[in-house]
Amino acid sequence: MTELALPGDYASVLIGLTERVRESRYRAQRQVNTELIELNWHIGQVLAERTDDAQWGAKIIQRLSADLGAEFPDSRGFSPRNLTYMRSFARAWPGPSEIAQQPVAQLPWGHITVLLDKLADPELRDWYAGQTVTHGWTRATLEHHIKTRAHLRFGGAPTNFDRILEPGASDLAQQITKDPYVFDFLRIEPGHAERELEQALVERIIETLGELGSGFSFVGRQVPFDVDGDEFFVDLLFFHIEQLRYVVVELKVGKFKPEYAGQLGFYVELVEDRLRRPAHGATVGLLLCTDKNDRVVRYALASSSQPIAIASYDLLPAAERAVLPSEADLSRALGSP
Repeated sequence: MTELALPGDYASVLIGLTERVRESRYRAQRQVNTELIELNWHIGQVLAERTDDAQWGAKIIQRLSADLGAEFPDSRGFSPRNLTYMRSFARAWPGPSEIAQQPVAQLPWGHITVLLDKLADPELRDWYAGQTVTHGWTRATLEHHIKTRAHLRFGGAPTNFDRILEPGASDLAQQITKDPYVFDFLRIEPGHAERELEQALVERIIETLGELGSGFSFVGRQVPFDVDGDEFFVDLLFFHIEQLRYVVVELKVGKFKPEYAGQLGFYVELVEDRLRRPAHGATVGLLLCTDKNDRVVRYALASSSQPIAIASYDLLPAAERAVLPSEADLSRALGSP
């Protein structure tokens, strides 16, 4: 068979049409999802009104579930549990049908049920819904951030960005920090060494990137730099794709010491000099330690000439850590003097 001679612009046309098809399918899926969410909200609003004003208890909802299921046998969305979620949905976001204008309308139904199950505060539900839309969180990521109280951690690390960076760049860089970071997906023993923590984070790099935040891309571990025959190694190096900047991460087990800031600043300067390109934003450093004295951190940040952040990390969320026995409790239980 003679091979078909293709026009010179065929490949570029194919690429353009392929991308257009993907975009159209994505928009169609988003539209279908929005219609579904609006429908669920409307059903929930009707149920909420009937429950408040009439005798619409659990048995009536079960009957309604059966009747809707018989009418639409191809749909599995009318279970009694789902109808109850719809009612909770309408109560959580009350008002006329402006639901389509709110971030929650852009979320899959499974994400919305997580918000309803995990959060009672309307402002927090709206915050997490907005963050999920902005960053494209999966359901598992949303659950993780709710569990670890992300609204209290995001952008919270002490930094000197406002002194070192330009105002706009400073605000952007601050947004990629947290305090504390929660690595509850790691399974390492108390008393671990820095290299053990580093290895565990790299082995679970997908979860690590999820905790660091949207936009982080992993560059390398123990990245080497030769300075006139002296070798230095950066613990972890990341590149933030949205902000176009390198982020140097140093890990320390134990309490923060002022000299750690100097070491991190040195590594930031190395990356600035060796890797940064003209189109990149300023390199920033992030030091993670087990514990820190906030006043010591402030002094260290004030004396640093490089943009750095200092945060603590936990291996358990605060709520779970609070129910663990203290060291004193364990000693008493074991009969220690």
